[in-house]
Amino acid sequence: MSEKYYIGIKVEDHVGPVDTQLIDDAVRLTLLHQSVEEASEVVIVISDDDALEELNRRFRGVAQPTDVLSFENQTRGPYSIGTAGFPRYLGDVVISLDRAREQADAAGGALTDELQLLAVHGVLHLLGYDHADEREKEQMWAIQSEILRLLDVDITLPK
Repeated sequence: MSEKYYIGIKVEDHVGPVDTQLIDDAVRLTLLHQSVEEASEVVIVISDDDALEELNRRFRGVAQPTDVLSFENQTRGPYSIGTAGFPRYLGDVVISLDRAREQADAAGGALTDELQLLAVHGVLHLLGYDHADEREKEQMWAIQSEILRLLDVDITLPK
């Protein structure tokens, strides 16, 4: 059986080039790891701190940039449930390349590893995971760690 996931990755022109294949791999593995049904769609946008700060302020009331934001399937109407042969739209994940670079540098790691972590993290939020309390955080971090291990990404998650 072939898993058919529809993953759109948009790197905004002003942020510069990004190798999107590793991000695609991270999203696909997360969906597969979580047994998400075939014909599901996710959109990943790679942007910058200015865009993430604006989105964070507008949607969360926090006037500062963040590394990743997830927006569940609230924008595609009837297509969000996969009707009429369309894929089930899970939502959008927006990643700040500025934050990813800064966090990778601070950890002494690779930018590609950080981008994969943020993609996995964002998709897990689309799938309903959160880290608002310690129990939820432990569960989400354990799943992230397992997926990152499968991707051969060596990154230490914050406590």
